[in-house]
Amino acid sequence: MKMIRQFGESSIALVVNLILFLFNGIKYIFTLPNRIYVYIKLFLEDTDAVLKESLIALSICAVGDLCAGIILGNMEFFLKTYPGLMVIIPGAIGMRGNIFGSFGSRLSTHLHIGTLSPEFKRSEILSENITASLILTMVLSILLAVIAKGVCIAFGFKSISIYDFVLISFIAGLISTIIMLPITMFISLKSFEGGWDPDNITTPFIAAVGDFFTLPAIILSVIIVGFISIIPIVKMIVFVAVIFVTIAALIAGYTAKSDVRHIVRQSTPVLFICSLLGTFAGGILNDSLTTLLKNQTLLTLVPLFSGESGGLVSILGARLSSGLHSGLIDPVLRPKKHTVENFVAILTLSVVMYPVIGFLAESSTIAFGNIGVGILESMSISFLAGMILILLMLLVVFYISTISYRRGLDPDNIVIPLSTSLTDSISTLILIVVSLGLLNYVF
Repeated sequence: MKMIRQFGESSIALVVNLILFLFNGIKYIFTLPNRIYVYIKLFLEDTDAVLKESLIALSICAVGDLCAGIILGNMEFFLKTYPGLMVIIPGAIGMRGNIFGSFGSRLSTHLHIGTLSPEFKRSEILSENITASLILTMVLSILLAVIAKGVCIAFGFKSISIYDFVLISFIAGLISTIIMLPITMFISLKSFEGGWDPDNITTPFIAAVGDFFTLPAIILSVIIVGFISIIPIVKMIVFVAVIFVTIAALIAGYTAKSDVRHIVRQSTPVLFICSLLGTFAGGILNDSLTTLLKNQTLLTLVPLFSGESGGLVSILGARLSSGLHSGLIDPVLRPKKHTVENFVAILTLSVVMYPVIGFLAESSTIAFGNIGVGILESMSISFLAGMILILLMLLVVFYISTISYRRGLDPDNIVIPLSTSLTDSISTLILIVVSLGLLNYVF
C-alpha cells in the first residue's frame, strides 16, 4: 500500500513538473520575440556610434576600393608588358595599409589615453611615428620586391628582373608615403577632435586611400623605371643607392634610442610575414590572371573585396587594441561581453557591405561596356565569400590581439598588419574558390 502511495505521489509530481516545464517552455517561446527585440534594442544603443561611424567609413572605403578595382580592371597593358607585376600588387596595397593602419592605430591609442593632443603641432610622438613609418616603408618595399621575384622563380612565372622589381616597389612606396603620411595624421587627429572614435574611422579610410593611390603609384613608378632603364648605368647607380639608403635607414631604426627602435623592431618581423602573405595572394592572382582578365567583374571585385575585408578586420583590431590598452577588455582567451559586442557589430556591418560591393563591381563593369557575371551572381559571390572570411577572421584577430598583449607586445604594431595581411591572402583564395564554385555549379 505504501509503495502504491509513493508511486502515485511520484507520478503526480512528475506530471506537475512536466506541466510546469511545458508552461515555462511555452512562456519562453511567446516572450522570445520580445527578448530578441530588447536585446537588439540594447545592442543598437550600445553600438550605435560604432555602426554609424564605421558604416560611413566603410562606404567611403568602398568608393576608393572601387576606383582601385576599375584601375586594376584596366591595367591589362601593364600586366602583360611587365610580367610578374600582379604578384607585387596585393603585397604593395597591403603594405601601405599595414604600415599606415598601424600608424593610425598608434595615434588613436595615444589620443584615447591622453598622451597626444589632437592638434596639428610638432610633438615627439608624431615625429617618432613618422620616422618609423618612413623606415618601414623603405625596408618593406625592398623585401616585398625580393619576395615577389622569389615567388615568380619558385612557381615558374615569367617576370621582370630583380632590379625592376626593387626600383618599382621602392619608388611606388615613396610616392604613396608622401601622400599617406599627412592624410593619416589628418584623419586620426581631426576625427578625434570632432568627437568621432578614430578606431572606427582611421583604418577603413587609410585602407581606401592606400588602395586608391597605390595602383597609380605603381603605374607611375613603372613609367619612371622605364625612363631610367634607357641608360643602364644610371639604372644600376639608382639601384645601388636605394639599397644603401635602405640598409642605413634600417640600422638607424634598430639602434635609435627613442620609441622608433621599439616600433621598428616589433613591426619589421611582422611586416615581413605580411609581405610573404601578400605575395602569396599575388601569386594566386597571377596564376588566375587569364581567368581574371576575361572577367572584368571579378578583376574589379578583387581590390573591393580585399579592401572592405581589411577595413572590417582593421576596425575590429583597432577596437580590441584600444580596449586592451584602456582596460575595457581583459586579456583572456575567452571572448567576453565587450568583445562579443564588437564581434556582432562587425558581422552586422559585413551583412550590409558585402552585397553592396558585389553590386558596385558588377555595375562598374557594365558601365564601362564590359560583360559581367550578373548582379545577383556578383552579390552572391561577394556575400558568401565575405561571410566565410569574416567568421574566420573574428577569432583570428581576437587571439592575435589577446596573445600579443599577454606577451608584452603592443597590439597596435602586431594586430592590424598581421590580421589584414592574413585577410588579403585568405580573401583572394576564398573569393576565387567561391566565384568558380558558384559560377560553375550554381548559376
